[in-house]
Amino acid sequence: METLVVEPVVRDASRDDIAELVWLESLAREQLPGQRGGALWLERHPAQSPTWHAVDACEVVVGTIDEVPVSYLRFHVDDDVLYVDDVYVHPGAREVGLGDALLAAAIERGVRAGAQRIEAEALPGDRDTKNLYERAAITAKRITVSAAIGDGAA
Repeated sequence: METLVVEPVVRDASRDDIAELVWLESLAREQLPGQRGGALWLERHPAQSPTWHAVDACEVVVGTIDEVPVSYLRFHVDDDVLYVDDVYVHPGAREVGLGDALLAAAIERGVRAGAQRIEAEALPGDRDTKNLYERAAITAKRITVSAAIGDGAA
């Protein structure tokens, strides 16, 4: 039996990818409420759907398999910092290097735009995202803690 090699490709997102980006973002956001810090992240990071204006700004890269987007990384550069806004790889497309390739592509674009450093977030307990960043030598520089107080306290 012949072994099938999956060759992921990373490229800039286009308007033609919007339907897949909407779908992937919905999958990513559905997973967050069950994670520590997920509800707060959702509150502070509005959905890009349905418009995905970041595509028009050339601030989204997609990872594809057989030309179908199965992952994305949204970023922006502000002054000399490349910010990773969010990254998601479909569970069925993990372990083939898409996250690493997306991050490398974003870093390349950030450097071209004058970025001198990169900042990204990972939720507590999100080992996959933490490992992705650590493989790229991006390590924690601070830990943010949060709790409801006053009328919002339970």
